[in-house]
Amino acid sequence: MKKKILIAVVILLVLGLFVIFKLVGTYNSMIRLDESVKAQWAQVENTYQRRFDLVPNLVATVQGEADFEKSTLKDVIDARSRMGGVIQVDENMINDEAAMKRFQETQATLGGALQRLMVLTENYPALRSNQSFQELRVQLEGAENRIATERMRYNEVVKAYNSYIRSFPNFLIAGFAGVSPKVPFSADAAASTAPAVQFK
Repeated sequence: MKKKILIAVVILLVLGLFVIFKLVGTYNSMIRLDESVKAQWAQVENTYQRRFDLVPNLVATVQGEADFEKSTLKDVIDARSRMGGVIQVDENMINDEAAMKRFQETQATLGGALQRLMVLTENYPALRSNQSFQELRVQLEGAENRIATERMRYNEVVKAYNSYIRSFPNFLIAGFAGVSPKVPFSADAAASTAPAVQFK
C-alpha cells in the first residue's frame, strides 16, 4: 500500500513539475512576444520621426524656390505641428484602440498634406530641377516606404502575439496574468478613395 502511495506521490510531483514548467514557459513566451511587439512599435515610431524631421527641410526648400499654393504649405506645417505631441507616445498606446486611432488619424493628416504638396510641385520646373528638392523628395518617398514596411512588420508581430495569447490553453494563462491583445494598424479610412488633386 505504501509503495502505491509513493508511486502516486511521485507521479503527482512529476505532473506538477511538468505543469509548472509549462506555465513558466508559456508566460516567458508571452513576454518575449510582447517585447517583440514593443521593439517593432519603436521602429514604427522611428520611421514616423524620420518623416517628421524631413518636413521642415522640405517646406523651406519649396518656399525658397516657388511661390504657389500657400494653403498647401500651411496644411503641411499645421499637420506637422499637430503631430508633434503624438510622435512619441507611451507604449501603452499599443494596448488602447482609441489612442491608436488618434495616432493613425494624425499621421494620415500629415501624409495627405505631403502628397498634395508633392503633386502641386510638379507644376514648377525650377523646383523640380533643384537638387536639394530632389534629394528631399527621394528621402521623403523612402520614409513613406519605410513607414509602410515597418507598419506591416508591426502588424505581423502583433498577429503572432495576439494569436499566441488567444490560443488554448494560453488564453487561460494570459487571463490570469492580465495579458491583453495589442492593437494593430488598420487601413486609413481614406485609403479606399483616390485623392482628388486640383490645379488652380
